[in-house]
Amino acid sequence: MGDRYVVLRDLARTFTAGPLEARREAGGPGEPHLETLDLTKGEARALAAEPDVAAVARSMPTALPVDVDGAAPAAPTDVTWGVAAVGAPGSTRTGEGSLVAVLDSGIDAEHAAFAGMEFVQKDFTGDGNGDKRGHGTHVAGTVFGRPVEGIRIGVAPGIGRALIGKVIRDAGGGTTDALLQAILWAAQEGADVITMSVSFAFTKAVEEDVAEGVPVFLATARALEGYRANLRLFDSLMRMLAERSAVDKGTVVVAATGNSSMREVNPAFEVGAELPAAADGVLAVGALRQVEGLLDVTLFSNTFADVCAPGKDVFSARLGGGLAAKNGTSMAAPHVAGVAALWWQALRETLPATSVTRASMVTNRLLAAATLAGFVPESDLADVGAGLALCPP
Repeated sequence: MGDRYVVLRDLARTFTAGPLEARREAGGPGEPHLETLDLTKGEARALAAEPDVAAVARSMPTALPVDVDGAAPAAPTDVTWGVAAVGAPGSTRTGEGSLVAVLDSGIDAEHAAFAGMEFVQKDFTGDGNGDKRGHGTHVAGTVFGRPVEGIRIGVAPGIGRALIGKVIRDAGGGTTDALLQAILWAAQEGADVITMSVSFAFTKAVEEDVAEGVPVFLATARALEGYRANLRLFDSLMRMLAERSAVDKGTVVVAATGNSSMREVNPAFEVGAELPAAADGVLAVGALRQVEGLLDVTLFSNTFADVCAPGKDVFSARLGGGLAAKNGTSMAAPHVAGVAALWWQALRETLPATSVTRASMVTNRLLAAATLAGFVPESDLADVGAGLALCPP
């Protein structure tokens, strides 16, 4: 009996040859193409040897990071603290003209936070468009939500059109093949920024095998093997997307590091960024909290972030209307996505007309503008990376 595999092909590596001609490899940037197939181990091994196959990995479960509970904070009066912290209210940019893709549980498109917006929605779960969990709606609100009840919740409210990829099922959970297909779809649709607040469910993969009678040790080893293969696949896909920036603008990819650290138990109880944030070329975003007027990493935020943003007591759009506060690196990543959208707008407006704004330029500006000012003195750079992401002037 076979397993479900994700196959990443690089069509630029396809060998072509006419009669009596030596085979030659096509040049140029990578051209990614994804397939999902049911394969035996032998079939997967044989497929991996084909010249245009860049990576093969067994599909694994994905999930929304575990919600982090906390005392209900007081509602803001005019602007959320996260939007204020990244400097959005003082920026002359609003994200106008930038295209952001939110890959999550879908969106409540009728929410007042998205009034007048145009959405291109695509479902990768089989459940249909729309948000039944509220997570994707909250995330989208932080990226580009309009004011709700007089409160500014969005970093980039000037965005008029957005891509919504549903990768988390209504009942919760998803698969890596759905997430990978959504990333490629968003990039091919021309997204300037892709934001993901989902993670690989390593323990879920173990539990599924154990439920099928696989011994725990073997199930854990299989999950580790699958995780390693998926990391290589993600790295390959990100590399090909980066290569595309040689012929087009490229895409800034943002992801939450995850909420698995337990510093409240012991400051040393930390874990590194999870996939997809751990992949090459992905901006891994850690979560910040306020401590006596200063910024500090949250107790749950995974370490080895590239940059960070507010992720505790974050108010944004609530499923069905109104606002709700949530905690998590899931809330930090969309702040950075909104900041990136403003940097895209800023560079398009300031670079010479003959110049093409590219994702690498936006990423470099965003990281260079990040600040460590206002942090607690003992802040660990491995936790906060370049520091708090800041909007352009």
